[in-house]
Amino acid sequence: MTDRPRRFGKLPRAWAGRRWKSAHRSAAARPPRPAGRSSSSTASQRPAVIGPNGAGKTTLFNLITGVYAPTSGVIRFHDRMLGGLRPDQVTARGIARTYQNIRLFKGMSVLDNILVGTHNWTKATALDAMLNTRRATREDRDSHRAARDLLDFTGIRQYESLLAMNLSYGDQRRLEIARAMATHPTLLLLDEPAAGMNPAETAQLISLIRRIRDLGITVMLVEHHMKVVMQVSENIVVLDHGEKIAEGGPGEIQRNDRVIEAYLGKVG
Repeated sequence: MTDRPRRFGKLPRAWAGRRWKSAHRSAAARPPRPAGRSSSSTASQRPAVIGPNGAGKTTLFNLITGVYAPTSGVIRFHDRMLGGLRPDQVTARGIARTYQNIRLFKGMSVLDNILVGTHNWTKATALDAMLNTRRATREDRDSHRAARDLLDFTGIRQYESLLAMNLSYGDQRRLEIARAMATHPTLLLLDEPAAGMNPAETAQLISLIRRIRDLGITVMLVEHHMKVVMQVSENIVVLDHGEKIAEGGPGEIQRNDRVIEAYLGKVG
């Protein structure tokens, strides 16, 4: 396994920062819970979002990525507004994500799943492909190289020809992360990536997240697994019923009485 993708195009530029200010999803729209919060952070803060079920964590990711439109408030990334953008437009701005429930093209090969992610930065048209133009040939070569580098990086190169459905649960998680990375993000949102993983898989995930950050990509977690959060995050935002109730470092959050009552005390 390599320490970093060798030919993964240009490594993403340093993440300048992102901010959401009083962004809300009203109770009259789906999902029913409000999701109002205000915060900002920089790449060096290694952000994470925690909270009990229904706190609004995934809704926050859906607001950032354009799945839901906020009914009020603003979301900025690199000082540019994200409100009103489609998910594909948000991805083009440098934001990629994974989901609570793994979303792969399970009838496609592992390699082809990652190649889907590379479409975010390729420019060849269908006509280019039909005519086998130089651009199509070059981008096809570069896409395959980038995809295989990511397979190496995430430790699943040996499975590139397998159908995604035939991977183990942990490897499907890593494939989903690899596909998100193939879009060349500067901000990677991971929604409960440790869910369902055994201890060995969780340890591999922690290592992978750290190596992704070493590439200059900001990784923002939504996670229930406190071991993962405390080991990889410096700045933790705690949500409860759609509102931010605390923000700080791991030690500060662990000692916060309101957090303990709302969330940490409910985790076995």
